[in-house]
Formats: sequence, C-alpha cells, structure tokens
Amino acid sequence: MDAKLLHDMFDLGIPVAEKVLRPILVYAFLVIGLRLAGKRELAQLNAFDLVVLLTLSNTVQNAIIGDDNSVSGGIIGATTLLVVNYWVVRFLYGHQKLEELVEGGATVLIDDGKILERNLKQELITIHELEAAAHKQGLSSLDEVEHAELEIGGTISFTARKPTAETVRHDEVMARLDALARELKTLGSRSPAAAADGR
Repeated sequence: MDAKLLHDMFDLGIPVAEKVLRPILVYAFLVIGLRLAGKRELAQLNAFDLVVLLTLSNTVQNAIIGDDNSVSGGIIGATTLLVVNYWVVRFLYGHQKLEELVEGGATVLIDDGKILERNLKQELITIHELEAAAHKQGLSSLDEVEHAELEIGGTISFTARKPTAETVRHDEVMARLDALARELKTLGSRSPAAAADGR
C-alpha cells in the first residue's frame, strides 16, 4: 500500500475536538426529537414513520462526520456515539425521575375494556393500528382486551379479559349442549307405557 493512500484514509479533515463534539450534538438532538415525536416512532411504525427513520440517519450523517471521509474520523465519530450512549444509559439508570422525563411514561390505551380515545389521539394511534397490534399478540378482537398500554419503548402490551369473550361464548354453547343432552336423556328414559299415559 502506498503512503499517500494510507495518509488519505486516516488523515482527519477536521480537528479531533470538532469530530467528538458533532456526534454529541446530533445525539442530543435525536434523543429530544424522538421524545417529542412520540413513542410510536420507536416501534409502532406506519409507512410514513418508516420513511422518516430510514432517511434520518442519512440526513444527519454529514452533521456527524463534517467534511471528513477518513477511516479515523468514522471511528472517532462512532466511538463518541457509543461512549455517550453508554454514559447516558448508566446515568439515567440511577436517576428514575430524569429517565422518565427523557423517555416519558407508558400511556394507557384501553382500561377495564374501554378504549381511551383521547390517549389514542394523543399518541396518533388509530383503532385499526391498535387492532393490528392485538392480532399480533394472539387476540382476535379488542373485545378480548382488558387493558392495553403503549410502553416507553413503543410496543403495545395487552392484558386479555379473564375469561376472554371467545371463552365466554364457547362456555355458553357448551352449557346449552349439556342442557339439550340432559333433556334427550330424560326423554329417552321414559318408558313406552309412561309415554302412552302422557298422551
């Protein structure tokens, strides 16, 4: 390998301090931006959300690396992001109130079987999206849901009714079948003479 090629690969185009500061500023902006955008941006994605997240990294790339395409610059930028994230996560672990401020709290979407329309509107989640999330967790409809929450990480967790609506319907059908079977047994046990007397 020639010396000029090696020099071009590893020579920083901007000062190291700037190289470290750029990823920190972009990291802080993205944490705040995603917090303000809402929890759905993190997991419950529709097509528009997905496009935004896919282009976001490309949009901030130049802000992170500046006018520098060197290997050294990329390593410094990536290392800075990893270190900052490690320390932020460690710091927030010991400070619950601050973590809740940064990450927010869970949002109740269904409580005691009742859909909370205001909370759905606040989180920009449609009934259709809520039903799709319920189907992914094995629930056939929202009638089977006792409680649902949009978690901090953006996933929706469901608690099924005990028993579920499907189970209640099944039990009712089985009870009717049992009653019919008893009636048939009673009719079958009557003797021909008793049946004749009953006419």
